[in-house]
Order: sequence, then C-alpha cells, then structure tokens
Amino acid sequence: MNQYPFWKNAMVIIVILLGTLFALPNFYGEDPALIISKESGLVFNEAELKDVEDFLLSRESNFTSVTNKNGDLLIRFANVEGQIDASDRIRSYLGRFSTVALTFAPRMPGWIQQLDLNQMSLGLDLRGGVYFKFEVDLDAAIQQRLDQYITDINKSLIDQRIRRSIRKEGNSLRVELVNPEDYNQARRSVREIDNLLEVTNASSGSQTVMVVSMTDEQLKQRRDFAIQQNILTMRNRVNELGVAEPIVQRQGLDRIVVQLPGVQDPTQAERILGATATLEFRLVCENENAFEAEEKGRAPIGCDLFKDRSGNPVLLKKKAIVTGNQLIDASQSFSQGRPAVSIRLDSKGSKSMLETTKKNLNKPMAVLFVQQRQETIEEDGDFFNRSVLDKEVINIATIRGVFSSQFEITGLTVFEAKDLAILLRAGALAAPIFKIEEKTVGPSLGQDNIDKGFAAIVAGL
Repeated sequence: MNQYPFWKNAMVIIVILLGTLFALPNFYGEDPALIISKESGLVFNEAELKDVEDFLLSRESNFTSVTNKNGDLLIRFANVEGQIDASDRIRSYLGRFSTVALTFAPRMPGWIQQLDLNQMSLGLDLRGGVYFKFEVDLDAAIQQRLDQYITDINKSLIDQRIRRSIRKEGNSLRVELVNPEDYNQARRSVREIDNLLEVTNASSGSQTVMVVSMTDEQLKQRRDFAIQQNILTMRNRVNELGVAEPIVQRQGLDRIVVQLPGVQDPTQAERILGATATLEFRLVCENENAFEAEEKGRAPIGCDLFKDRSGNPVLLKKKAIVTGNQLIDASQSFSQGRPAVSIRLDSKGSKSMLETTKKNLNKPMAVLFVQQRQETIEEDGDFFNRSVLDKEVINIATIRGVFSSQFEITGLTVFEAKDLAILLRAGALAAPIFKIEEKTVGPSLGQDNIDKGFAAIVAGL
C-alpha cells in the first residue's frame, strides 16, 4: 500500500505528465521529405500541386503525401531511398526555376505544434548527416598579409617621394631603392607601419636593397588568426544554412572539421562552406578602348582588364571603391523582377561610396564578382589542386544620383544571389580552404541506441 503523502504522489504524477508532454514530439518521429520552392518567389497553386503528384504517381515514387506549406510543396516519403530517388526526378521535371531541398518533416499533430513543442535535436552519431574535413591554405594567408604590406609600404614611400620597386621573395619583401640616401627614411617608414617587422640591409654594389620580413611570432599569429577567422566564418555560414547543432572545430595545425547532423544532400553545404565569393565596386575606364587592350594583351596604366558575362572585355580602374570586407549586411531581393542583392556598407565603405558618387555623376560604375575555386592539374603523371581566382564583371550601371550605405546590385542568377547574400553576411574566409575528406554518416547505429534507451526508460518506469 502506498504510504507516501498525497502531495508527494501528486508531484511525481505532475512531473511524469509534464515529461511525457514535452517528450511527445519525439514519439511521433519524422518523415524523409522534400521542400520545393519557386526561385521567383511565387507560390505553388493547387493545379501545380496536382501536376507534381501525378508525376510522382507515374514514376511510382514511394511518397505518402503532397501538401502545400506556405506556398511551397512538402512531399513526404516512407523512406530515405524514395526521397533521394524522387529528388533527382523532380529536379529534372521542374527545371532550374524551382529549388528542391532534402529535409525531415515532423509527424506530430497540429495541437502539439500549436504548443510550440519541438523534437529533440540529434547529433551526427544519432541522426546521421555529413562530415567534412577542410585544410586551410596557411601559406596563402601569409601571402595575403604580405600583399597588404606591399600596398601600405608603397603608399608611404610614394607620399615621401621615395623611388623604389617592391617584390615578394618567399615570406619576405625585397625593396630596391633608386637613391641610397633614402634608405634610412624608408626603413623608418616601414617600422612606422609595423614596428615588429624585421628590416635587413641587403645592399650590394650599386644596389640599395632593404629586405622586410615577418618574425616567427608574427607568422604564427597570422596562421592562428587565419584558422580562427575561418572557423568563425564557417560557423556563420552553417547558421545561415539552418542546420541544427552543427560542430565546427579545429583539428591539428591547419585543418577544420565540420559536422552537419541531418543533412543528406551535401552539395549546397559544401558550396557555401568553401566558397570565397565576394564583390568589388570600381569605376569604368571610359576613355580607354577595352578591345584594343585585349588585342595587345595588356591594360593601360591605372586600369585592369576583365570580361563581362557575355565575354566582352571591360577596363576598370585599378583602385576599388568598396570591397566585400566593407559590407555589413546583404540579403537576396528582386529588383524589377530580376534577382538582386541588397547591400549595406560600414562607415568606411559608406564614406568612400558617397565621395565617389558625388564626384562621378553620370559616369559608369561596375560590380566585379570575385570567386576563388579549385582546379586540378596534371604534372608528370601526378595530379595537384591549385587555387584559381576568377574575376568577372556582372553589372555596369550609370551613377544617376548620390548614395552611400544602401543600394542594390543585379546581374546575378537566383542561385548566385542567394549564395552571395549568405557569403557576404557570414563574412569572408581569411584564407582559402580545400576539402580533403567527406563522408555521409548513416543513422542506423544511432537508432539502435535510441531504441535501447527508450526500452530502458519504459522498464525503469
């Protein structure tokens, strides 16, 4: 006979009931599903829903239902195999103007959803998902820092009218001075830029040479910064993808591990994680002939030669008005029915854009799309990966008014606009990364552990 007082029994019952209520979403489980949305931002109507349903029936796809969810189509499947098989067929059927995403849809009834109760988030070991391992190109991080030093030193010496030439040699800079008497002043200028830099006199004969090198501590700090900044950026990008409980962590000296529970299609995740796309805004060299520059194979002084998306040559000013590093927000939008990205600049970028648009009314300004990609090359029977930097003019517009911090850019496809907005919001990678391992983890072992844990709870109660 129960000898405990009533209040204790009531408390136990209340705790069990509350625990059962919060655990209910997990009892219903999930269905493998597809979410189909239109790239144009339009919604699916009932006729289109029926067309998709008839298509799946004609292909004998193993689906259980097709419903309209906030203008998108939600298709549930009995198993993952049917989901993956149908995703390829639907992509082919609907074409490039619709987006098909693999997901899991909870089976819990509407009254539980109205209570805002959610299922427990499962990690990679219990739910399955995608595992990536990336290697960070730390040498590129050092070279990027040296490029910045070249820019800063050049500017300082130009201001002091010191004639010189600067080039990189490994992890050092070789500064050749025309006048030997400028050496001490040039050395002081370098130390003012960064007093930790090592400056060595390498003059010989009639040559006056100054070698500028980063210290071992600076090299270590730069490498650590590149790793930490890449981890932060990749976490931001994963958050933009909406993955529950991801893991992004450092492994060893130059590697980053990313675990994405529940992700079955790694294509978009890989594209977003490793992408290095950004933007530059430059004025057009309108008084120069781009076709002549292309024939000669060199651009006029003060200009760079690029191509637009039609393959036509375009000459742009060397100096960028604003770069991707000065963007603080970006979102996908539509401008006059065309895909666009809405941009917001920081104070420095806003000031630069304001001054430029004031001085260059009715002159053309271009948007340069910059993207780094991997290319596999063969040398002596061996295959190597190398970084290739692609720069393409996506838009040229006439400056019709003065603007500074907020504006829109066009000239992108819907996919590019969506991905670029994510990348700009998440920030740029401090150094290129290369995927060295990828694997999809199945949830079978995790499901066995879940079943055993559930049985243990029932037995305990």
